[in-house]
Amino acid sequence: MAGAPLVALRAPMAARVVELAAREGERVREAQALLVVDAMKMEHVIAAPCAGRVRGLRVAEGDQVAEGQALLWIEPGEVAAPVDATAGATAGTKESATESTKADAPKPVGARPDLQRVLDRQARLLDDARPEAVARRRARGQRTARENVADLCDAGSFVEYGALAVAAQRSRRSLDDLIANTPADGMITGIGSVNGALFDASRARTVVLAYDATVLAGTQGMRNHAKTDRLLEIAHAERLPLVLFAEGGGGRPGDVDVPVVAGLHLRSFASFARLSGRAPVIGIVSGRCFAGNAALLGCCDVIIATRDANIGMGGPAMIEGGGLGVFRPEEIGPSAVQSANGVVDVLVDDEAAAVATAKRYLSMFQGRVAQWRSPDAPALRDVVPENRLRVYDTRAAMRGLVDADSLIELRAGFGVGIHTALARVEGQPIGLVANNPLHLAGAIDADAADKLARFLQLCDAHGLPIVSLRASWSDPTSRRARRCGTRVGSSSSARRCACRSSRSCCARATGWVRWQWRRGASIRRTSRSRGPPASSARWASKAPCGWATARSWRPRPKAQSAKRCSSASSRATTSAARR
Repeated sequence: MAGAPLVALRAPMAARVVELAAREGERVREAQALLVVDAMKMEHVIAAPCAGRVRGLRVAEGDQVAEGQALLWIEPGEVAAPVDATAGATAGTKESATESTKADAPKPVGARPDLQRVLDRQARLLDDARPEAVARRRARGQRTARENVADLCDAGSFVEYGALAVAAQRSRRSLDDLIANTPADGMITGIGSVNGALFDASRARTVVLAYDATVLAGTQGMRNHAKTDRLLEIAHAERLPLVLFAEGGGGRPGDVDVPVVAGLHLRSFASFARLSGRAPVIGIVSGRCFAGNAALLGCCDVIIATRDANIGMGGPAMIEGGGLGVFRPEEIGPSAVQSANGVVDVLVDDEAAAVATAKRYLSMFQGRVAQWRSPDAPALRDVVPENRLRVYDTRAAMRGLVDADSLIELRAGFGVGIHTALARVEGQPIGLVANNPLHLAGAIDADAADKLARFLQLCDAHGLPIVSLRASWSDPTSRRARRCGTRVGSSSSARRCACRSSRSCCARATGWVRWQWRRGASIRRTSRSRGPPASSARWASKAPCGWATARSWRPRPKAQSAKRCSSASSRATTSAARR
């Protein structure tokens, strides 16, 4: 191609030359990078339009060039093979041949340095990178947060959000220290698939929030609050169910990078409460759960706790600082106490059982299943005695009516006058309630009314039909029962039960609820003052976060109940006295 016209290499834009890889007389290949120019803080690579030899280099590094300005010329020609140095090649030819050989050589297999840095950071998040922390969990008989998340979600489905966040403490700790000791700022957040083998992808999508007790005691930091807020926004917008692993010590005072006073400006708690009635919210706790962690746990529709769990709105330091005494963490809110007072819905042995229960509970709100197994119908013949005065266990009747192994009893340790459970009938999820004749002859006392009312709200909010089994011989009409609000609570339960007759096969048609409804009609105003309205979804947008889930609603103390109810329920009290 001798005598071919020179080809000009021109600047594509006004820019500054930041790198010059071409030399005068050097042989270049087509598409080989010759210059790098900088424009608007972005670098642009300029390559050779054809193979040949560089002629007339006109610029140097640092020069400012105009759009269309000639940078160099290339004399078209074939690029010869590298010349052997032993054949008398010049030093310049040797250098050019070496560079050409390097350029033609295959690139090494592996990640780029920048990608490798990201992979190294992600590897430091895993349990294998923190053997000492894992060993401490094993010593206490517990699993790590990542093991619980992996057990909950289908294999390979969990997508983590904000994994590379660290604690907001850079002004007093080095970045390497924070990366090593505060991975993900102590909280694993993301979206995964739960029960994907039973339901399609849209119904299996679930938001997961898991506090990591091995990182700063699972406390709530500014970064993990931001992660929480982001996932709560997604859950609310897309109506995704949420599972919270709540083990941790509450607010963290050491995050000094963010100027705050008490941390009360956060929106995490209000956003969490707004999910009530919009999507199922499940709380799981093992170990210690205090302060802010317990506040989020209390807003869940259901709380699943292990037997070694401790739940309290204040930890040992807060209790001691308030002058209330010195207590060990194990003495504050043990699960046995919290199950008996209705805080814990399901009590299990360990975290594996808690996760399995959470998956079963969540499946009740994901839809109908295709595969189910009928109960042993003949076994129901012996459940109800022929003697009408003989008490019996209505839970046996509940198990005999629903699909095998589908019954999940809620708040079994509280309000023993009535049983509440979720179950399936031919694969269809339902709510199931039954009086307990072993307690007060099946009468509904204050605790049982509270338990029933909240269960009916749960089923109503998520559109589950309700089946009620009546096994009641009496109604508590004593002075003590009236002071505890038993009559008011019962009629309140009936009002909730009747709120959505078009959506639920309610227990309103059963005897005791119908009876309570008639007798309680005169005190409906009093009932209304004792708790949230019937429609939890409508109430959630207006009420405080505690009433949004009705978890904080409890019967009033005796003296207060008697004072408030004496005037409003005088007619009902007089009627009960006459009876």
